[in-house]
Amino acid sequence: MNAPLLKVEKLAKRFGGIVATDDLSLEVGTGDLHAIIGPNGAGKTTLIAQLSGQLRPDTGHIRFDGRDITALPMYKRNRRGLARSFQITSLFLDLSVLDNVALAVQAHAGHSFRFWGNARRDAALREPARAALEQVGLIDRADRPAAALSHGEHRLLELAMALAGKPRMLLLDEPMAGLGPEESSRMVDMLRALKAKFTILLVEHDMEAVFALADRITVLVYGRVIASGAPDDIRANEQVREAYLGDAEEGVVS
Repeated sequence: MNAPLLKVEKLAKRFGGIVATDDLSLEVGTGDLHAIIGPNGAGKTTLIAQLSGQLRPDTGHIRFDGRDITALPMYKRNRRGLARSFQITSLFLDLSVLDNVALAVQAHAGHSFRFWGNARRDAALREPARAALEQVGLIDRADRPAAALSHGEHRLLELAMALAGKPRMLLLDEPMAGLGPEESSRMVDMLRALKAKFTILLVEHDMEAVFALADRITVLVYGRVIASGAPDDIRANEQVREAYLGDAEEGVVS
């Protein structure tokens, strides 16, 4: 593994009697695509929420680029280079594709939205927005309303919005959720291209995509890490197969 860009130490989060993350530690190496897998309820999305600043952990520490960011709010983590996409897309469907990304550029820069009517014509917002759309292959959709895009294109648009702030690391929560085979293949190609440029923490249920893309994989069960390592090590781990992968995924992981 490369030198860690993100380091999580003994992270714990509870909701009443439910333990979402339990003494969870992991490291994500600079330039790596590190996948988080596990059954439903394993704590994967709760982990992403704590890393992004959406949720505050009860105990533990989060360090990004050597600095403790545990107490930082989401917008300050974002400005340090952590960008998150969500499991369920959140877009301005009545605005154009380009306007959605320009808004993200403006948000990353910390500008007020009161003057959006004038700012939407500002080259300082629109040029980075166009560059982000180019990266995800949506530049030819720039002037269309976001509502006119397919579900797969919505996922790509959300990814462009995450890229708009020129992040150092992407936190991606189920980017392939709800995609058909053709759209899934396109997303895998996109993530493969992005991993050459960004450090990525990927939460994903699609095991074929995970094993095709990941440099390292961490497996969560009931909020705890039961295994972490290279894909071949995870394939061969009996505890992982019993707890999560099972017989249904043998065609993927064998």
